[in-house]
Amino acid sequence: MGAEAKEKLIFGFDKPGEAEQWRTIDDPVMGGLSRSTFKIDNQGAALFSGMVSLENFGGFASVSSIPADYNLDGFEGIAVKVRGDGKRYKLTIKTDASFTGFTYQSPFNTVSGEWTVIYAPFKNFVASFRGSIKKDAEPIDAKKLKSFGFLISDKQEGLFRMEIDWIKAVHNGL
Repeated sequence: MGAEAKEKLIFGFDKPGEAEQWRTIDDPVMGGLSRSTFKIDNQGAALFSGMVSLENFGGFASVSSIPADYNLDGFEGIAVKVRGDGKRYKLTIKTDASFTGFTYQSPFNTVSGEWTVIYAPFKNFVASFRGSIKKDAEPIDAKKLKSFGFLISDKQEGLFRMEIDWIKAVHNGL
């Protein structure tokens, strides 16, 4: 990477229409009752919020950016600035735009009411398919990133709320 930038802004949530580049996908796709929303607030942060229900074998809510080509060759991971509710979330990445591709996940904890910067090296993401870990998956290829997202699951029933200030590709942490 040499003298190139140490970080690259992917989403800043301060441009008109940026919320329309994201879609929620919750457990009603498989019969559950969880629900979530994703919007941009007046302060220029994204708000991912809703309710996780364990009824009808549910238990997750998620949001993902619509697929696009993100060549992040030379970067070693993703950093996000979030303000959460004290719950555990997962940062997600896809390298395949199809519905049947792996989702790579990196869990993180939030601190209730406090902005926190989370650094997730690509090498630490774990591949998953419909909730099951896939140990035989290829490692993340930073040249092939298609979407980013957030997931709340792991039987964390009840209301949730997490703000996202930005998402950046980073080299050697922050």
